Amino acid sequence: MEHLVELRSRLLKASFAVLAVLIVLLPFSRKLYATLAAPLTAVLPEGSSMIAIDVASPFLTPFKLALLLALILSIPVVLYQLWAFVAPALYRQEKRLARPLLYSAVVLFYAGCAFAYYVVFPLVFGFFTRVAPDGVTVMTDISKYLDFVITLFLAFGITFEVPIATIILVATGITTIEKLKKVRAYVLVGAFALGMLLTPPDVISQTLLALPMWLLFEIGLLMSWILLPHRRGHAENDSEEDSPGQASN
Repeated sequence: MEHLVELRSRLLKASFAVLAVLIVLLPFSRKLYATLAAPLTAVLPEGSSMIAIDVASPFLTPFKLALLLALILSIPVVLYQLWAFVAPALYRQEKRLARPLLYSAVVLFYAGCAFAYYVVFPLVFGFFTRVAPDGVTVMTDISKYLDFVITLFLAFGITFEVPIATIILVATGITTIEKLKKVRAYVLVGAFALGMLLTPPDVISQTLLALPMWLLFEIGLLMSWILLPHRRGHAENDSEEDSPGQASN
């Protein structure tokens, strides 16, 4: 019961943090949406604009954006409450590794979202507006646009967590650095396949997702080699143990 009461307390604190940020953001919801739509409106042909098909979209869409931003901006508080609940059950060595990984995960998620907004959006929306057939006026629905960019934000935010996932896999002993090095080619192919599934059906966004994913995988390998010297030694020992057996065969 004590654990359940503490869990309830942590969840309430996290919910209050999200609610507080939402209350602050609501008065600026329309300006926030205008900022979010700037990469598209900047490349729209002259005379075109965004439209609202549903009756309630002019209200619900900015509100939905404010709620999503409140969730994203409250991630540090939510993760802190999660950490405060889980930390007492961890060993000192686990805490020493988990804490920087937790902070890095938040920063990398924000970095992925920023990369999507400042790099991917201008290229993708510029491409979409240029390839529109003659006689077709590009006028995007505000609700559809929000759903589209949320998908890209999540895709790139999760993609930028690849180094953290790589370090965790090595730290927990699920795999080794040497084994991950051997599957580099498969990782690159998988990155493009995942980019095809997570992004819209255009080559630009798929490539802009796949290449950073592969580079972040390499960064994860490097950080695993630096932060986990004991696992590095374990991988070297495994390779040394395998070689005599192979020689005898």
